[in-house]
Amino acid sequence: MLHNKKLAVIASLVALMFIGMAFVRPQDDPKPKHNFKVLKKDISHEDLEKVMKEWAGALGVKCNFCHSPSADSASHHLDFASDAKPEKNIARHMYKMTGRINKKYFSFNKDDSGNTIPAVHCATCHHGSPHPGEAK
Repeated sequence: MLHNKKLAVIASLVALMFIGMAFVRPQDDPKPKHNFKVLKKDISHEDLEKVMKEWAGALGVKCNFCHSPSADSASHHLDFASDAKPEKNIARHMYKMTGRINKKYFSFNKDDSGNTIPAVHCATCHHGSPHPGEAK
């Protein structure tokens, strides 16, 4: 009789454990901090900041021109991984376009180390304006 009570208690505890596990919602995977589609996946933070500052300066804009605000309205941060703003995909397209232009027409521009020196970059057309051809 005592043996049956022990088994019943153990079985009840095991059942409660499984019921509790069934009602616990698994945590969502954390949202990625980066969403690199044209830049190197292993780019250093310093190099990434340098590229972003060059692009922002060439277009005369701030980070929020391409990056959308965080979904958390209490936070005043930008969601750098989000693709919500179309300007971000336009920037990717333009980056690939300048790369193709430089490769096709200016691949002869080499520095002393043999690295190609891009002749065409954002400022070539933008001149500090978000829309080429418009005055700043």
